[in-house]
Amino acid sequence: MPEDKSSIRLVISERDDTKAAVALAPTGDVPHRSHAEHEAVGKALRETVPRAEQAKWKKPSDRGDPIAFLQASDTERLPELVPIRWGRMLASPFAFYRGSAGLMAADLAKTPSTGLRVQACGDCHLMNFGGFATPERSIIFDMNDFDETLPAPFEWDVKRLAASFVLAARSLGFSDAKGRDVAETATRNYRKRLRDFAEMHPTEVWYARLTADDLIATLPKNRRAIVRDRIEKALERSGSEMDFPKLGQVVGGQPSIRDAPPLIFHPEVTRAPAFKGVIDAMLAEYRETLAEDRRSLLDRYRPVDAAIKVVGIGSVGRRCWILLMMSTSNEPLFLQFKEAAASVLEPFAGACAYPHHGQRVVMGQRLMQPTSDIFLGWVTGANGVHFYVRQLRDAKIKPLIETFDEEMLDLFAKTCGTVLARAHAKAGGVSQISGYLGSGDDFDEAMGRFAITYADQAERDHAALKAAVRQGKVRVMQEA
Repeated sequence: MPEDKSSIRLVISERDDTKAAVALAPTGDVPHRSHAEHEAVGKALRETVPRAEQAKWKKPSDRGDPIAFLQASDTERLPELVPIRWGRMLASPFAFYRGSAGLMAADLAKTPSTGLRVQACGDCHLMNFGGFATPERSIIFDMNDFDETLPAPFEWDVKRLAASFVLAARSLGFSDAKGRDVAETATRNYRKRLRDFAEMHPTEVWYARLTADDLIATLPKNRRAIVRDRIEKALERSGSEMDFPKLGQVVGGQPSIRDAPPLIFHPEVTRAPAFKGVIDAMLAEYRETLAEDRRSLLDRYRPVDAAIKVVGIGSVGRRCWILLMMSTSNEPLFLQFKEAAASVLEPFAGACAYPHHGQRVVMGQRLMQPTSDIFLGWVTGANGVHFYVRQLRDAKIKPLIETFDEEMLDLFAKTCGTVLARAHAKAGGVSQISGYLGSGDDFDEAMGRFAITYADQAERDHAALKAAVRQGKVRVMQEA
């Protein structure tokens, strides 16, 4: 990414209702102090928490069995899906890392911290960044998974992102020297962009976003046409009407969701006569969490079918429903009702300000993203299960990490660092963090060292999973 502020395009987006979201956000900077005064406070923290100390990671003597730690959440998941979760985590150390955010949260809680808090993602690895469509039907690049969002120390997101780059580099066959370099690159861009954002007017930060054109301009010339083609195809395929041929079917004139077990299926409860009433009641409650114009749009669709769909790695086994709705003109709309459990950060960062975890996810997402899905809302399901709601897919573009060479991985690291800085800065209170990070590379180098040692830990934990599978302690289902 270019180093001048002009690389951050500022455009006007729709104004999400984020009044309630502010309750989630930390308020590290006292409003009446100047930016320079806040920076001085942050700089002083280097005396108590030297930036070089941030590199430290050593497995605590009381850490215990990492697999047993992760198995503790299995009791809250659909038992028939748990082996799929473990099968996906078994695939590689990087896949294990993606599915073990809770384990890393427990580890991060024992690492040095300044106490400076942000609205954290909570699961900030590089695969949680990508492109998606805005309500204006343009593509922006940003974070796209907020299941674990919660106010927490800023270092936790940075460390999880940095270590993910080392694991990705290893998975691509790159050296640890390159892995450390890209971890430092992500951190360096985070530090520099955070300083830029800390000096901006609040409204400038609020409306800042990284557009598709911004991203393409940073790419090597031989990659630009490929990426632009992916973006154009994603926009052409956006909308539930493009999902219907794959996910839906029409039988006897009645549209429904196509079963593809074990990843998409209709549980027995969907056959009960009372199920339609349950869906109607949930839709009515969910509708109340939307703005009035979104309610009007939702009212133009009627529910016709619902099924379970397995998604992600760490989320596998959590209740994730897809709801097929149809308009009077037979236009489909797929909504995803995804279970929202307590954030994995809560035992270590403090309880959520909201009593509903779906609301926690929605408000955190609105606070960190430049703009969010128009159908983003929340609802309580049967047995008190919390859900958040969004469109199933809307022109989402995932990074094809497996195709990256060293140059592309480095460019992606710069982009992720920029996006994370903007997400942390949107809620404010980052001048002290900027003062702590400073203009030198002490913190960047510390993150590079931490990323190497924690990637080693993730590989040891993955080896522990392989041993547990061999010993019959963990049952896995590996997909073809």
